[in-house]
Amino acid sequence: MPHSQNYTVRWAELDPNGHMRHSAYADFAADQRVHWLASLGFDVKKFAELRLGPILFREETKYLKEIHGGEAIRVEGRVTGGTPDGSRWTIEHTLYKADGRLAATVTVDGAWLDLDRRKLTAPPAELAQAMAVEG
Repeated sequence: MPHSQNYTVRWAELDPNGHMRHSAYADFAADQRVHWLASLGFDVKKFAELRLGPILFREETKYLKEIHGGEAIRVEGRVTGGTPDGSRWTIEHTLYKADGRLAATVTVDGAWLDLDRRKLTAPPAELAQAMAVEG
């Protein structure tokens, strides 16, 4: 990584206070992860072929600035931790307002699930390498 994706906040993502609802932050982070994995050649179809799926153990959001409807935002994601074989990983997402101010961070800890055995597994070497912590 890092990988970024641009979005515009829609009405459906707002809460009664007129700003982005708490669960929308997680939704944008998840969407950014899906786009990033697809850009590496691991789209939904590829995961189905591999009988492999990502699962989350922890998700934490820190809210720093309000985001309102119609605002353009940028979501960046980067791998910040993981095991050498790529079986477990931590990704930190940063959500930025259009003017560049940091609005929130969403940090997730996850792993790969063998969909047939229903057990944790290491991903293919290509995916493990792509998810290695840069340093």
